[in-house]
Amino acid sequence: MSLKEYNIYFYLIAVALISGWLVNVTNLDEIYHAPITAHSRDYFSTRYTKWEMSDLGTLKNKVIANEMVHYSDDGITHMVNPIMFMHNEKTPPWVIKSETSILSADGKDLFLNGKVTINREKGKGAAQLTINTRELKVKPETSYAETSEWAELISPPNITTGTGMKLTYIEPVHLELLANVKGKYETKK
Repeated sequence: MSLKEYNIYFYLIAVALISGWLVNVTNLDEIYHAPITAHSRDYFSTRYTKWEMSDLGTLKNKVIANEMVHYSDDGITHMVNPIMFMHNEKTPPWVIKSETSILSADGKDLFLNGKVTINREKGKGAAQLTINTRELKVKPETSYAETSEWAELISPPNITTGTGMKLTYIEPVHLELLANVKGKYETKK
């Protein structure tokens, strides 16, 4: 082979060397190798609303929040001032409010932080019920909630307080206060 036949190889080597030099001069390698921040947002929303429908197409759950932020590194979702509506077929919806919340990446654990209020209006076959507590852990898939904090149950005109609570908020509703239970009940005359 003659020198003329190797020209193409010389040109390819020259292009490769010039490309490598340009990458170093322009610092493009730093852009592609930039470190990912440890706890970074990948999406967020203000005035967030989410609807979940049942298999029959009826509203099952609704969540609204002032702000929602999802983090890419651990898949956790944070919300500010969330309000959740858990709809049942036979009774008015349960409305759960908290100061902030954290939803696990798999969606199986919801931690409601700060002051938490659970409310169900009076309806056919259901008495009005308001529950005030703090630091509530909710299992949305099984309609279960619990706390180890103080809880106050108000079903007018009755008030019951205690420490620690377990609540199943689908039919049949089951509510249990775990310790230091005290009540103030109005008797019929």
